[in-house]
Amino acid sequence: MSFKITGNNLYKIFGESPAEALVLLGEGKSKDQIFEQTGQTVGVNGVSFNVAEGEIFVVMGLSGSGKSTLVRMINGLIRPSAGEILIDDIDVAACSANDMRQIRREKVAMVFQHFALLPHKTVAQNVAFGLKIRGVNSADCRERAMKALAQVGLGARADSYPDELSGGMQQRVGLARGLASEPEILLMDEPFSALDPLIRADMQQELLELQRSLKKTIVFITHDLNEALTLGNTIAIMRNGSIVQTGAAQEIVGKPVDDYVSAFVRDIDRSLVFTSQSIAQPAETLDLEHADAHSALRHMDRLKRHAVHVVDKGRLAGIITYRSANDLVRNGGQLADAIQTDFPLVRPETRLFDLYHLAQRGLPIALTDDADRLVGVVEPKAIFAQLANGKA
Repeated sequence: MSFKITGNNLYKIFGESPAEALVLLGEGKSKDQIFEQTGQTVGVNGVSFNVAEGEIFVVMGLSGSGKSTLVRMINGLIRPSAGEILIDDIDVAACSANDMRQIRREKVAMVFQHFALLPHKTVAQNVAFGLKIRGVNSADCRERAMKALAQVGLGARADSYPDELSGGMQQRVGLARGLASEPEILLMDEPFSALDPLIRADMQQELLELQRSLKKTIVFITHDLNEALTLGNTIAIMRNGSIVQTGAAQEIVGKPVDDYVSAFVRDIDRSLVFTSQSIAQPAETLDLEHADAHSALRHMDRLKRHAVHVVDKGRLAGIITYRSANDLVRNGGQLADAIQTDFPLVRPETRLFDLYHLAQRGLPIALTDDADRLVGVVEPKAIFAQLANGKA
């Protein structure tokens, strides 16, 4: 896998004697002990991470956990006290000021929590402001601003002023300003936290839609676990300056590493996190050409299932139940006559929440890939067993 950003053993000490605090950390002293003894504040403590190219890497933690310090180290606003941060193998913790400016021009843009729009400038002028101060000519500024505004759905509001826009629209202007420089990396520091809940949810979905086409590398900072689980390909949870767990949403919720993470995920709706693929059993089918009612019953007995899917010339043809196969044995007839062609069918990435109405039919749910091949089966009872795992 190609990593766009890598952090190796990062520390940030705020104070006049970071070396002293680093020694105490090495001796096992806590953040509070170091502050009491030296007056130094440990902002980031021994953090390492990798961000894959094109992924949304979410850093989640409560106030004071170190997440905002970490993201500011990535773009050089804060220099680490120790460790390295690599962007395309360039150590931004050690590079010159000129190299850092070049990285910011060509690779990295930042979107902040507060919109910081200039009220006397139009939307397009706000989006182009960073380009203008870099010396980009007016025509190119306007063209790139309009392109960025179109990407966030605000092309028609280019000549409006910030006070004419809703909060969600203003945040989209902030996002467009970041996109206008055409960065490879977007750093987003709690960009939606000032928005109303409904607008915030809309912005999360808009960001996911935008990411499907742009495929930027995004580091997203949040204190909200639901937001982290919604957006993150990978989630890093921070506490007291350290990363305590890194993983995908299902791993964080399903296998918390300690009581701290467990407390965070306790009230999470698992049906919105886990997918059908996470609870699927192997797809074991009957071949219509070679099967009959007797072999169908034996097949279901072996699998301990009350229904099984049937393929015809390699294609999924339907499903046959134990009851209907029994009826064929008693009354005669062809297996094809008992196949149900109306059966539940989903993609592997479908959330458990979206399986509820299908599970009510009592039939195994077929999982098919983009080529419509059967890749797994979900039994209705497996859905509720997964949800029950989080009810300890």
